Amino acid sequence: MPFDSSIPLWVVLLTPGLYLVCVGLFQLRRRPVALSGGSDLTLLAAAAAGPMIAGPLDMLQPAGSGWPWRLVVPLVSFAFLTAIAMLATRPRLVVYNVSLDRLRPVVAEIAARLDPEARWAGETVALPGRGVQVHLDGRGGMRSMSLVAIGAKTSPEGWAEVTRRVRQALRRVRVRRSPWAAVFIGCGCLLLTASAWLALPGFFRATPAKDIDPPVAAQPAA
Repeated sequence: MPFDSSIPLWVVLLTPGLYLVCVGLFQLRRRPVALSGGSDLTLLAAAAAGPMIAGPLDMLQPAGSGWPWRLVVPLVSFAFLTAIAMLATRPRLVVYNVSLDRLRPVVAEIAARLDPEARWAGETVALPGRGVQVHLDGRGGMRSMSLVAIGAKTSPEGWAEVTRRVRQALRRVRVRRSPWAAVFIGCGCLLLTASAWLALPGFFRATPAKDIDPPVAAQPAA
């Protein structure tokens, strides 16, 4: 079945390729990279925009619609789903290229400074004086961790102070480069190469020559 969508196939491969290369560069740094939950979700949404709009959301477009209306409904639907995801997720701080063993002491030191009554329960620390409970979540093997605000009520001021202190403390932490960096960058480069291979022929395709009328044969003299 041929690929028929409002978005060219090279764009569908371009967005996830750029995302994988970006994550790989995060893993190559000698210091952890901390992003807010909104920024991380925006990057992920940008990576999935091409495949989602050209795939499932492409079926929502009106039948018989022409350009640019073929792209309006999928774009609006994707923006709506992204906004719902941002509102539904808990406040979080995503940290790339760090393990739990390196992140937990940093959070423990900050929690003790902000609230002397801070107490731990597993991988969750409660700061009653600040109205915040922070859970350390992530995949240690992938060297990606998240600080997630849990609890029925989270103080926006307390959460902002915790994340600000964590960002400042992580600037002084030195880590080794993640072995997953080569995997992410390699997969991203493969997608970018395939995207360029599909896009370049369209840019350099020669303009077809105009049809030339065949010469008219001379009529024999009477």
